[in-house]
Amino acid sequence: MKAEIIAVGSEMLTPYRLDTNSLLLTERLNRLGIEVVRKVVVGDDVGQLREAFREALGRADVVISIGGLGPTEDDLTRETVADLLGRKLLLDERVLRGIQERFRRFGRAMAEVNTRQAMVPEGAVVLENARGTAPGLWLEADGHIVILLPGPPRELEGMFADQVEPRLTERAGKVRLFARELRVAGMPESDVEQRIAPIYTRYPDAQTTILAVPGEIQIHLRVWSAEQAAAEALLNEIVERIALALGESVFSTRGETLEEVVAAQLALNSATIAVAESCTGGLVAEKLTTVPGSSTFFLGGVVCYSNNLKSAWVDVPTELIEAKGAVSSEVACAMAEGVRRNAGATLGLAVTGIAGPGGGTPEKPVGTVHIALGNGAATKERAFRFPGDRERIRQQASQSALDMVRRYFLYAAQPKGS
Repeated sequence: MKAEIIAVGSEMLTPYRLDTNSLLLTERLNRLGIEVVRKVVVGDDVGQLREAFREALGRADVVISIGGLGPTEDDLTRETVADLLGRKLLLDERVLRGIQERFRRFGRAMAEVNTRQAMVPEGAVVLENARGTAPGLWLEADGHIVILLPGPPRELEGMFADQVEPRLTERAGKVRLFARELRVAGMPESDVEQRIAPIYTRYPDAQTTILAVPGEIQIHLRVWSAEQAAAEALLNEIVERIALALGESVFSTRGETLEEVVAAQLALNSATIAVAESCTGGLVAEKLTTVPGSSTFFLGGVVCYSNNLKSAWVDVPTELIEAKGAVSSEVACAMAEGVRRNAGATLGLAVTGIAGPGGGTPEKPVGTVHIALGNGAATKERAFRFPGDRERIRQQASQSALDMVRRYFLYAAQPKGS
């Protein structure tokens, strides 16, 4: 089955609101074996809304709309769909009583305008809303299913799970989506594509998507099949070949984040870590502490932006900063060892750099970052030149810092002389 999603609301066409509901619906529909082939955002305009539904019904088996079911004049979804399908809108007394009761529970008088939410197209199944006043609607016409859902995520999620998903499960058939996600660090997208294109192009039954995000490349593999064993075997084969082609740059074959992988390695090796950050402003520490149980391996972090605090908090000699500059390999190494020693951690991780937009020089342009990792016996440091704006540079720096920790354990696990 094919599905289209229509997000309704002029606010979605501004820079201030983002449609996140369609992400949830896509994930849930794919799980049921229903492929989302298109998503559109439409403002509160009858003509445009009517055209969006008309086109969707010409392509998809299932059309799901989000929003436009409220009580105000700009909530047009219910009326537009009823008119398009040639259905009369009738007052549903049971729905109206439910809305009135909800207002009474909150000690408020229901405005007359809320009666609009009790108008139901002929032949529609009402989807009750336990968390709001706008009921959803399920309609069927000429072999198509039209589902109208409220916009607030809290209302939509509960309604879809409780009332829509069971109905769609009965209709979806046996075909399901099987997916795998590989994540790659330390390799540009063009290099990833060059290495793996000869592999994935041999498998026409699998859909392959390569996405570049700051600090990593994601490879998404998808197979639609009614045979789970065959689909899993196919995906495993592709994953194995891609992982072999990309080598140690692959940090996950099941979609784990880099911080999750690093956390697992720290826990496996009974190791602890402390971080000293300048240009990343605590981003490395924030990522590590999003992992449940991080208190077992993360001892703490220091954001030492100023030169004075680099000396006072992580013992970087002032003369070293004066001689080499705060953004240097020497200062990064001193920060890593200083935070490790002061925290009593197994590892000390440090980041210092120029995130911009100002502060760069011809010798050290914006995007220059030094990352160091020390274990008390030795300290490893790498210099980077990251492209992009301030936020992109910070994200890339934090990912590269975590990847340095991952590779530390990767190399430590290798036999001597390998």
